[in-house]
Amino acid sequence: MTSPADVPHLTPNQINALVVLMVEARRLTNVELKELAGFTLTGKDNTKLVDLGLVDTDRTHRPFAHELTDEGWRVARQLHATAPPKQGGSTTRSLFVVLSNLHRSLDRLRVSHGDFFKQTGATAPAVSEPRHEAPAPAAAAPVSAAQVEALVRSAYRDLATAPGAWVGLADVRDRLADTDRAALDAALRTMVGREDVRIIPVANTKSLTARDRAAAVRIGNEDNHALAIGPA
Repeated sequence: MTSPADVPHLTPNQINALVVLMVEARRLTNVELKELAGFTLTGKDNTKLVDLGLVDTDRTHRPFAHELTDEGWRVARQLHATAPPKQGGSTTRSLFVVLSNLHRSLDRLRVSHGDFFKQTGATAPAVSEPRHEAPAPAAAAPVSAAQVEALVRSAYRDLATAPGAWVGLADVRDRLADTDRAALDAALRTMVGREDVRIIPVANTKSLTARDRAAAVRIGNEDNHALAIGPA
């Protein structure tokens, strides 16, 4: 779960504003916010989000218009892996359940939140346009051991809170779901010999879930469940 330090303290209303702006992935006026979500972004809520650098508000004319900044996109994405605010009611908690599941799905698909939501504006091709059968996909080229290791390192960088932090192999495998299991296991066994790589079993096996156990890699005579890359 994301560290609270990664996400500023926000009220349910401020969180709702970030989520709506993320989902629409465009500049919204207060009139549009009211029509879409039943609220406007004004007063202290607007001031705080602007001061935090999460929202850019155009006040040159009315109605005011709002759009997520790059930092706003980052925080909105982190909300997907954050516990709901204590003062949030059932609606806010339900929203966080949806965000959490969306976060896992996009990770598996390797699609960014920005790309995913910006695609919602795409229109279907006109009926009059001729349709052509897509050629059968070519067989995937074999992936080398070096390429698999590069994929592991890339997945680790995306998942780790800092270099050297521990990441569960279950999360790594989810990121690399399209990678052959045997090739991934072989890469992990090779990487454990690298100076900057550590792969270990979890000491408290009772804390392991079925997902953790299924994702383990056998090295020597032990099942290993966690990966760290970087300074110890």
